[in-house]
Amino acid sequence: MNQVPAVRHSVVRTVLAMTARDLRVFRRSLVMNSVRIVLQPLLFVFVFAYVLPSIGSGVGGGAPGSGGLTFSTVMVPGLIGSTMIMQSMAAIIFPLVMELSGPGGIEDRALAPVPVQVIGVQKIITAAVEGLVAGLLVIPVVMLVHAGGQAPDIGVSNWPLLIVVMLSGALFAASLGMYLGTVINPRQVQVLFTLVMFPAMMLGCVYFTWDSLSGVRWLQFAVLANPMVYLNEGLRTALTPQLDHMAVWVFMLVLVAGSALFSWFAIRTFTRRVTA
Repeated sequence: MNQVPAVRHSVVRTVLAMTARDLRVFRRSLVMNSVRIVLQPLLFVFVFAYVLPSIGSGVGGGAPGSGGLTFSTVMVPGLIGSTMIMQSMAAIIFPLVMELSGPGGIEDRALAPVPVQVIGVQKIITAAVEGLVAGLLVIPVVMLVHAGGQAPDIGVSNWPLLIVVMLSGALFAASLGMYLGTVINPRQVQVLFTLVMFPAMMLGCVYFTWDSLSGVRWLQFAVLANPMVYLNEGLRTALTPQLDHMAVWVFMLVLVAGSALFSWFAIRTFTRRVTA
């Protein structure tokens, strides 16, 4: 009768140990990881929130869907969300592809005294944590870099909603990353990020609100296939409620259901690849 709690305790300890190991590796290269994570959002806010308004290009105020607010107000939630998704996916796709394609890459983890499915869950959790850390690292950069009069009007209006959106968004991206990492050819990983992730970011409601696409109706419906849209709209709802945004139930349904569905798919394909 006492064996079941002991087994559960052993599983939890093993998962925590593997997670701590992965996060320790991430921490050892924290400086380089931080530079890599922050560089792209920094360049975007530097150009669109500082350089262009400073030279009088007309960019800055009155962005699409902003109701006259600064462009950086629209852009900040989108940059946080896109950074979280890119980092969560990269944190699991690249290491997983190397482990599954290289000799002896995954065997050390498979020998752990836990089911293979638990190892998959641990990988998703670790990647989600790295995505959350990336989102937090970006916040001060996108908030502070702007021209005079172009400061983003950002404030947390709903803490529970913000926490749920960030957690479910990071888990969604991590589980999607694991699924892709177990089904795509290793030689196609770079193609995935070049031909899929870049267009997904450009059309993921990073630089405009979903509601502002109402004038291009076909595109407004087409971008709904992009998971980034729902995370960015969720962050806008929590951080910039003054902007028009997607209905709460829509993005919450997609983020929570997507996290559960892709976690199930990802763990199945991961288990099949490891035990094959």
